[in-house]
Amino acid sequence: MIIEHAYAHAASYARDEWPWSVPCVRGLMTEGLRFTAPVTFLVGENGSGKSTLIEALAEGFGLDSWGGSHDWRYASHRPKSVLGERIRFDATPRGRRMLGSWAARKGFFLRAETALDALDREGFAPESVSHGEGFLAAFRGKFLQPGLYVMDEPEAALSFASCLELLGHLDQLVKNGGQVICATHSPLLTALPGADIIEVGEHGMRRLAWHELTLVDHWRRYLADPQSYLRHILD
Repeated sequence: MIIEHAYAHAASYARDEWPWSVPCVRGLMTEGLRFTAPVTFLVGENGSGKSTLIEALAEGFGLDSWGGSHDWRYASHRPKSVLGERIRFDATPRGRRMLGSWAARKGFFLRAETALDALDREGFAPESVSHGEGFLAAFRGKFLQPGLYVMDEPEAALSFASCLELLGHLDQLVKNGGQVICATHSPLLTALPGADIIEVGEHGMRRLAWHELTLVDHWRRYLADPQSYLRHILD
């Protein structure tokens, strides 16, 4: 692993203003976020704050909020977010070496909405392949070295089979010494053996087993009986 604990501090902040009003951000400010496995999944409904949190963690490590590898500084013109500026890490010995040297720091931030631009800058020519194939090209070509790999909903461009391929890449990556933090809605990805799963929401942050996740329960019930859901939303 690279990092063991993330936290943020601000001398003063308005609890009713974004991002401090987001429960998981308040949790990060008061207790921090401890990492106990090489792969950590953040799950939660849209608006729960998982993307805000994942972006800040990437920025705290020195990754561009626009997406891409640590070699690119920076593609976006906007400064770090107010939360990203305040992120600090407790790291493993290997992680401390990375955090102490810009040249030694390795990682990649993959976010669904800016992936095409980031992949183009990385030389994967996404215009010549599908969106999903561009994602997989990044996994095959960039997710190789020990480092911190942060992803925001990578399943957005992937088929079922491609998600399974991604799981294989993640498994190999952590065997090579990488660490992954991934925000996702996917019950397929979160089933990765040994992964830590943190659900964010109005409660803040809490660890759950895969079978306890609300998203797993909903997918299981929907696939068993789609009409039980559809009759409430279709005329």
